[in-house]
Amino acid sequence: MIVKMNKVTILCTSGSRKEALNALRDLGVVHVHHVHMPAGVDLDKARERLAHVRRALEVLPKGHVSAQPSGRPADDVVSDLWSLIHRKADEATRIEELTHEIQRIEPYGSFDPASIRVLAEKGIRVRLYQITRGAEPVVPEGAVLTVLGEDKASRYVAVTQANGVGQDIAWANASELRLPEKSLDVLRGELAGAEKRLAEVEKGFLTHAGDYGVVAEIVREAEESVHYLEVSAGMGSSAPVDYLCGFCPVEKVDVLRTAAEEYGWGLIVEEPSGDDKTPTLIRNPAWIRPIKAVFDFIGVLPGYEEIDISAIFLFFLSLFFAMLVGDAGYGLIFLALTAWGRRKFPKAPAYPFHLMYIMSGCTVLWGVITGSWFGAERLPALLDGLTVAWLKEPKNVMLLCFVIGAVHLTIAHLWNIVRGWNSLKSLAQFGWILSTWTMFFMARNLVLGHPLPGWIGGMFVVGVVLIILFMTAPRDFKNEWFNHVMLPLNLVSNFVDVVSYIRLFAVGTAGYAVASSFNKMILGGGVDGVVAGLVAALLLFLGHTLNILLCVMGVLVHGVRLNTLEFSSHIGMAWTGTLFKPFARLKTEE
Repeated sequence: MIVKMNKVTILCTSGSRKEALNALRDLGVVHVHHVHMPAGVDLDKARERLAHVRRALEVLPKGHVSAQPSGRPADDVVSDLWSLIHRKADEATRIEELTHEIQRIEPYGSFDPASIRVLAEKGIRVRLYQITRGAEPVVPEGAVLTVLGEDKASRYVAVTQANGVGQDIAWANASELRLPEKSLDVLRGELAGAEKRLAEVEKGFLTHAGDYGVVAEIVREAEESVHYLEVSAGMGSSAPVDYLCGFCPVEKVDVLRTAAEEYGWGLIVEEPSGDDKTPTLIRNPAWIRPIKAVFDFIGVLPGYEEIDISAIFLFFLSLFFAMLVGDAGYGLIFLALTAWGRRKFPKAPAYPFHLMYIMSGCTVLWGVITGSWFGAERLPALLDGLTVAWLKEPKNVMLLCFVIGAVHLTIAHLWNIVRGWNSLKSLAQFGWILSTWTMFFMARNLVLGHPLPGWIGGMFVVGVVLIILFMTAPRDFKNEWFNHVMLPLNLVSNFVDVVSYIRLFAVGTAGYAVASSFNKMILGGGVDGVVAGLVAALLLFLGHTLNILLCVMGVLVHGVRLNTLEFSSHIGMAWTGTLFKPFARLKTEE
């Protein structure tokens, strides 16, 4: 459920601005909307400070429970960490330079550049070249060419000649090597030294692993300071009054009124208008809350004027997950991993684990009734007896996919009817329901070969007429006439949307086929001996792990899409929400 908001304006005297901001931060109920863009010297310094300490926190190893704090002040720890950061950057740059130089001269072997310079002073020139393979250089008279190395593409040579003897060398398909400052052996030694120093720097980070909480606390303080200064700098002012605008949940407005009376603020409470950027706060019952993990992961949020489809999203995503993964064995693995993860991270939020329990359980159930266990073609009698014979027929599963699609999209339009029951536009939504089921019967006919009912044409005509007559109110036709022009394309899109649900069958079948193929390749010839059994077990593990990863990717690509695109477009959602973030004190990251 999207929590209802009020738009609030809080007024205080300029002299009491700090007191008002501190009180509002303690309340933590107002999402601030800046009157103008926050700016100022103090704010810039605070942001620089935040970036500075946040970077120090990022490089600290996390998760070392047994590590002990150094006991040093937080600022000193940050200073040490930045010293290590600079040293690491310097050593990494040096390693990169040395590696590049070694790769450049390595094909020529180990030689002392100083000796070549001494020879040059005595009148003997030694020049190094890289020659394209197959090119035959013409060596000038009086010069000696020595091959130092070669590979598939080039030959690496040295040409020795006395100064003033013979012609100057200018070969095609060849490039002269710039003489290095140091020998290959010296460069390798310096590289080893730089890598050793880099390893020491990494150990230096580990010595501060126990200081993670100390640094996290000053990061929190820096974030609070930035947030405070942003709110302060973004306030409006009309001396001697300063004012702040924002949004507050309706049930918290009384708390704000009480504070206004206590501190002597002026308070204006209004209903948000369509032009306001009202934030979205979703508050759902515990059984729906697991879907928040998906919203957080893909970064979507309904707009304040939109609707919360969390319950429908959770139900259908769980169904889609089960059908796309489609294997009871994989579902049991997911359940086991989820239980292990929950025990491993007991302080983590519970809702992501609850989501995985739901989807894993649905996967097990779907795998049981379809008889899919790790891609096995033959099942024990007990498991085989649990399968539903109707679901063993591919055409039946495809038909089920079309039914799911039509029902899913119908729910979207029914929801629109309920929301707009007092508007004639709801009749257009009824028309879209008729169109959707027309497309279902067409998909059933074109894909599965089922005959079309005789009344389908009449149902489609009635649906289209309802859409044309009621999709746009007469007073809005001047601005929305283009929707009528696009109607033929939207009807085609409706058919495509229904058909697109067949991906549930296609991806699920592909997963089963991959699992079955791995089983046949590895076990088809039998397994003789303990070693062969261990190798087969390893290969099966790797093969099914790869298949599980592919199935999970299928859920992300297809299962999430059917909810966020197909369903959402039919219900009219654009996911334009801004997350409700109240001006409040921050908690230290654990």
